[in-house]
Amino acid sequence: MMTGVKTKTTEKFTEVFGSKAGTVYQSDREGCWYIDFAGKLVKFDYRTLLLLKKSIYRVDIEQLILDNGKSPEIEMVFICACNHCYFLSILQIIALKELLEGAFAMFELNQILHDRLHRMVV
Repeated sequence: MMTGVKTKTTEKFTEVFGSKAGTVYQSDREGCWYIDFAGKLVKFDYRTLLLLKKSIYRVDIEQLILDNGKSPEIEMVFICACNHCYFLSILQIIALKELLEGAFAMFELNQILHDRLHRMVV
């Protein structure tokens, strides 16, 4: 479960990557990214997007599943310098991790294509 309210429309964004759980959009006009996940649309600059990725990757899913001492149902993901925090189930953490992996793979692919085209022109 995530907190917040969906406040933006996706008409002025370019889709970077989508999965069944959500979509990452890029806004060239605003110079930022939006993550539409579990019905909530949140704006990130690149630095906070990297912090979100780092926070999600830091969650040890295997330990959460195997630890019988505490309830593994909900994990809080707090992002420094961001007004949002997420309360995610294990399945949502996995889905958000998959979404971020896909988005960052698209970023890298875009950079590779840009570099190759730039080399061909120069």
